[in-house]
Amino acid sequence: MGPALTQGGSCCSVSAAGAKRSSSRPGMDLSLKIAAGSLAVSLSVLAIKCVAWRVTGSVALFSDAMESIVNVVTAGATIVAIRGAARPPDAEHPYGHQKAEYLSALAVGALIVVAGLSILWEAYNAFRAPHAIEAPWTGMAVNAGATLLNIAWSSVLIRQGRKRRSAALVADGKHLLTDVVTSLGVLVGVALVVLTGIEILDPAIAVMVALFALWSGRGVIASSMSSLLDEAAPAEELGRIREVIARSRGDAIETHDLRTRHAGRTTFIEFHLVVPGDMTVEESHAICDRLEAALTDALPGAVVAIHVEPEHKAKHGEP
Repeated sequence: MGPALTQGGSCCSVSAAGAKRSSSRPGMDLSLKIAAGSLAVSLSVLAIKCVAWRVTGSVALFSDAMESIVNVVTAGATIVAIRGAARPPDAEHPYGHQKAEYLSALAVGALIVVAGLSILWEAYNAFRAPHAIEAPWTGMAVNAGATLLNIAWSSVLIRQGRKRRSAALVADGKHLLTDVVTSLGVLVGVALVVLTGIEILDPAIAVMVALFALWSGRGVIASSMSSLLDEAAPAEELGRIREVIARSRGDAIETHDLRTRHAGRTTFIEFHLVVPGDMTVEESHAICDRLEAALTDALPGAVVAIHVEPEHKAKHGEP
């Protein structure tokens, strides 16, 4: 039998299994393939939109094509971010490199804002010198094909990004949705110009689309900043953590001071475990092992740190 915990003593336990799972990232290869697919789709959409612009000479379709350049840059940044986040912890970064994805998401948000401003600039020029659009229906059909491709791929990115808890993939998908709205607004504007002959409607629709792009970019930046500042686990996930701890703590008196944060796919969980003063180190360590196993099963890739305390440290508050 191991020694008992002294009334003034404590010990800590860190889940090495969780850290190992975190660094291995079994889904990372698939995430990279998805990101590479995003780059291919973005290049294809850019080429299609450039054809639509060349056919029509429309300033609105030109600005839509220019906005797609941001998609290409974003897709490339996503690949770099996912590769960076996959690097295992090292001496300089003992908690890993998962936050590289949030930095990429910040860059995506900034690029969305830049796209919105560029559309506003093109709209301003169109207000100053409106002109007729050539072969509008052909150009609109070509542009619509690119838009449908973006709709399909953005849904894949957002669904897979949320499933794999990849901030970079989700941000890329949301940016593509912004491009979809941009494209739909441009198509509506071009159609109205053709049907009514009021050429100033083209830049007016572009202004509305630009404002939406600015709003969307602000949202991506705000979300990424919150995650960079060690945002706690979502309420649903936090509830699951509490439930697992309550179910698995066995003969422990209580747990308190639960803290969580997440970075990419990894959730970091820290809490204090209060045990009877006469419980041996071996017995308390067995409880820690059981808690760590239960938590990493419930949240694959979780990294768990448990601080063991004697019973006089009980707070009788937090479950």
